[in-house]
Amino acid sequence: MVRVTQTQSSETTSRSPEFRLVQVALGGLRQELFHDAFAYRPLPRMDVNSGPTRRLPERIRVYLGLLPHAIVGFLAFVVFLMGAERINGAFGPAALVLSLVPPAVVLATLIRPVLAYWASLCSTPFLAFIGGYWGGWPWTENVFAAHLVVLTVVAARTGPRTAGWMWAGTAGYALFAEMFLGVGRGSDSVPMLFVSALALLTVTVIQVRRQATREVTAQQTVTAQEISKRTVLEERTTIARELHDVVAHHMSVVAIQAEAAPYRVENPPPELEQAFLTIRENAVAALTELRRILGVVRAEDYEAPDAPQPTLGDLDALVRNVTEAGLDVGKTVTGAVRELPPGVELSAYRIVQEALSNVLRHAPGAAAKVEVSYVLGGLGLRIANGPARGLVKPSPGAGHGITGMRERVTMLGGEMTAEATADGGYEVAAFIPVSREETVSREESVE
Repeated sequence: MVRVTQTQSSETTSRSPEFRLVQVALGGLRQELFHDAFAYRPLPRMDVNSGPTRRLPERIRVYLGLLPHAIVGFLAFVVFLMGAERINGAFGPAALVLSLVPPAVVLATLIRPVLAYWASLCSTPFLAFIGGYWGGWPWTENVFAAHLVVLTVVAARTGPRTAGWMWAGTAGYALFAEMFLGVGRGSDSVPMLFVSALALLTVTVIQVRRQATREVTAQQTVTAQEISKRTVLEERTTIARELHDVVAHHMSVVAIQAEAAPYRVENPPPELEQAFLTIRENAVAALTELRRILGVVRAEDYEAPDAPQPTLGDLDALVRNVTEAGLDVGKTVTGAVRELPPGVELSAYRIVQEALSNVLRHAPGAAAKVEVSYVLGGLGLRIANGPARGLVKPSPGAGHGITGMRERVTMLGGEMTAEATADGGYEVAAFIPVSREETVSREESVE
């Protein structure tokens, strides 16, 4: 048994590529035209919710979805009229069969497309003999038209491979009819094969184009999602790098103060010394863990900044900098100015910085205004600009600015909107909540 299996395996591997190609082709023929021959596949309604049809009224779109069915029905009626005209008013079973069978086969493509092809091909020789007095050979005029409609509709409902096999079957029948059935008769096989080849080629090109469009659209969607995810991850990494200096500074201060505190009290109790020792150990451990985690997200070429991270107190310098770059900026501060947590100050500065950079890139020559509002529950930011002015063309960036600003606001539990204004400008508004306890503790630590 093992020897037989090994022999069969060696024979399979030794077969030529041409044999395997023929085997695959015959397998496709069996699957496309024999296995699914009796499959019930009703023609679906046309999609009216996309493309130009989506703008039509709802009551019209309901019926417009049946447009493919109406087209097939109209073609079947045309085939019936051709048959009725060809028999020239004759009555009897032969005339009824010749005039009714072809349109019935066309209508069958609405529910069983592959079976309709076989019905059209197999009924052709019988209809040719019946219509010998009224039509051509091996297709009468109405059968000729019906078979073309069947080939086109079935090809549109299946695929290019099925279209190729149907044309090959039609060519095989035409050759058989010429060699064995129609000796001495005139033939319309060449026009049939030529016209059907053009029709099937047109349908195939349209299908391939649509498939390529769908694949490109799907790939663009996946690419856009991947870019969005990568942008979010890069921005979070940047935020982590920037906050490292702020958090590390405060953790270092906690560790130093916890170590020095027992020496400021004469004869401190052992419990107090142990408590400060525990505080210092936890602060050092947290600082070590913070640096270790930051090392994971930090790029190899990243260098920590030498200067302290900016705060809202540095907005004046930022405004002067962008003004020198040619941007007319006005700054307004409302509410009681107070010192906020370092993360809030840093993120607020970066949001204003990125928003003004966007104005420089997307709306050159426009006037901008920055509003900073210190309210009871947090900090409000508003950066607005008018439409672009002058001859300088916009220079769009990578489109990551809005994503970065939104990530910063989301990290702090705030809300942000970024949208175009009625005058053609743009506005970025954000609110970052800051609890009263955070502000009080911050002020007490400074004192």
